[in-house]
Amino acid sequence: MPYSHHSHSGQFCKHAVGLLEDVVKEALNQGFEVYGLTEHVPRYHVKDLYPEENGISVEGLMTQFEAFLNEAHRLRDDCASSLRLLIGLETENISALDIDGLSKLLEVHKGRIDYIVGSVHHVNGVPIDFDFDTYQRCLDIIPLPAHVADLTEADKRHERLGIFLDMYFDSQFELLNRFHPELIGHFDLCRLYAPDLRLRTFPRAWDKLERNIKFAIAYGALFEVNAAAFRKGWQTAYPGDDVAEIILLHGGRFALSDDSHGPHAVGLNYGRTRDYLLRIGVRELWTLERTSTPNTGGRHTGPVRVGGNWWDHAFWSRK
Repeated sequence: MPYSHHSHSGQFCKHAVGLLEDVVKEALNQGFEVYGLTEHVPRYHVKDLYPEENGISVEGLMTQFEAFLNEAHRLRDDCASSLRLLIGLETENISALDIDGLSKLLEVHKGRIDYIVGSVHHVNGVPIDFDFDTYQRCLDIIPLPAHVADLTEADKRHERLGIFLDMYFDSQFELLNRFHPELIGHFDLCRLYAPDLRLRTFPRAWDKLERNIKFAIAYGALFEVNAAAFRKGWQTAYPGDDVAEIILLHGGRFALSDDSHGPHAVGLNYGRTRDYLLRIGVRELWTLERTSTPNTGGRHTGPVRVGGNWWDHAFWSRK
């Protein structure tokens, strides 16, 4: 479908490539009708900078984000007749500083940000999607309660994984509760390096997962179907089929994203995403549009159902 609600560029995200304008040009070239520009919000601790950001200060991240907003609005004006660009951001929740910082950022730029992609990339202050070794370190340093001291090492690993998942879904809930993001980004990124992990085998985490899904549905969020999981080695998009099943069960609504990190990844693996959605029984897709009245988060953007049988659109013949 010619819609994507989540993207990055090397111009404003150092682990991506290419200019934002080139990302937009590629979306135009592929026949997208709606394309969301959603660079990461600034982070507020030097320790939270990534290796590729060496030489950038936390103040520099803020300047970079403001430059993104300026360029995104320029491109929206330039492309108004041929492509509907939505301007958003992708969240971080590493510490309380990120939550407070996002609140201030949204106030300062009120009216310039159409929507939020609500994403979690850290647990216990450690990135969980940077590389496998960092993910493993995150698991290894999670403290265990005293009563499990006599467990076998295998059982301790299982317990740590359960606590990790609890922390992930609690962090996600904090974002949902505080900001009411219009789009829930890669809902189950917590199992990036363990795509076959059945979350239902962790009852506490599964209860939190369902809590988050119900809460998001109640205020009107869309759930991202994120094609980037395929380029990360998954056999499904995010969310995996077990989570997608629960979202569908509770009446959740899905929206497409390529989560591109440069022009080369615009629309990447959308054909596989189409096949996945049809296999799990998704018969409706949704997109976002700007509205005259504010939503529950105070932004002027709302969901609208994609008309017709989305899977029959001519766009798919090119995927």
